[in-house]
Amino acid sequence: MDSVCIKVQNLSMAYDDFVIQRNLNFTINRGDIFVIMGGSGCGKSTLLRHMIGLQRPQQGDILYNGQSLWQADSATQRRILQRAGVLFQSGGLLSSMTLAENVALPITQVLQLPTKKVSELVAYKLALVGLAGFEDYYPAELSGGMQKRAGLARAMALDPEILFCDEPSAGLDPVSSKLLDDLILNLRDSLSATIIVVTHELASIFAIANNSVFLDTETRTMIAAGPPRQLLAESTDPKVLNFLTRGQTSTANSTIRQGVANE
Repeated sequence: MDSVCIKVQNLSMAYDDFVIQRNLNFTINRGDIFVIMGGSGCGKSTLLRHMIGLQRPQQGDILYNGQSLWQADSATQRRILQRAGVLFQSGGLLSSMTLAENVALPITQVLQLPTKKVSELVAYKLALVGLAGFEDYYPAELSGGMQKRAGLARAMALDPEILFCDEPSAGLDPVSSKLLDDLILNLRDSLSATIIVVTHELASIFAIANNSVFLDTETRTMIAAGPPRQLLAESTDPKVLNFLTRGQTSTANSTIRQGVANE
């Protein structure tokens, strides 16, 4: 089987005449935890919306297992995207529904299953993210980290081959963020899923990503791609290094780069 899962090809994104990013070309391999990174306003979340079929590109295409997303008809697009799950930045839970009802929603919309089987699947998905026993809780009764995990359970409801996560650590304290990183790693390993993460959180980037693309705000294109640790160790681009070292001095940069390389 081809190892390529997603191929972004000559992609340009714009709002009317305002170009967000242009000429994006990168490949996501099966089993990757692939990070889309860059500073605020560079178009990370916009790129994710293009990849999940919510926003049409100005030009270019996105291929899933060699099949075009944007040249396909609507029925084919739905089939392609049914293989993907999405964790939205806020968790995206419906506040009027319990966790069980939230997780059950995509299952009941796509599959015709007995109520008991749906309940079993929901309990299993919540257990995977450490929320066993919280089926009857409402989102407002949970902490931010628990809401993110519940959103992740819903994103996995249909056993997706590909999981998209938009700023999963946003708004979380360091401990909750670390727990979510560990969960993403465990899900990749246990479900053999390909995971695409939009983030600017350095701790998460170095903890989970084995591949990445860096979007630049000024040039409005990608200026680096590859494993984040390799970019930190080998890149000579000051923008990439400034981002990956939090803008430390050159002396500090050297220390940080050596420390990461030795981990």
